[in-house]
Amino acid sequence: MPELPDRIDAQPDTVARDLGRLVLTIVELLRQLMERQALRRVDAGDLPEEKIEALGVGLMRLEEAMVDLREHFGLEPGDLNIDLGPLGNLLGPEAGQR
Repeated sequence: MPELPDRIDAQPDTVARDLGRLVLTIVELLRQLMERQALRRVDAGDLPEEKIEALGVGLMRLEEAMVDLREHFGLEPGDLNIDLGPLGNLLGPEAGQR
């Protein structure tokens, strides 16, 4: 196993973008989990029509906000998909296609 460095090599000109990438990766993971849970509840039929509509609108707005934030930091969707080595990618293979 490679040894971890004593310090993080944060370059002043990329630290904001790198931090933005990390935060957006976490938000994207949570967004995907929320979307999957919403679809499960819709498929199970335990949500009234008003809730389904509200969930859809909320998820669409969150997706739009993610696009805006990725553009602000100069990131592509695939940039948020962290490689976890033998475990695969954090967001799955389809994450870079959004």
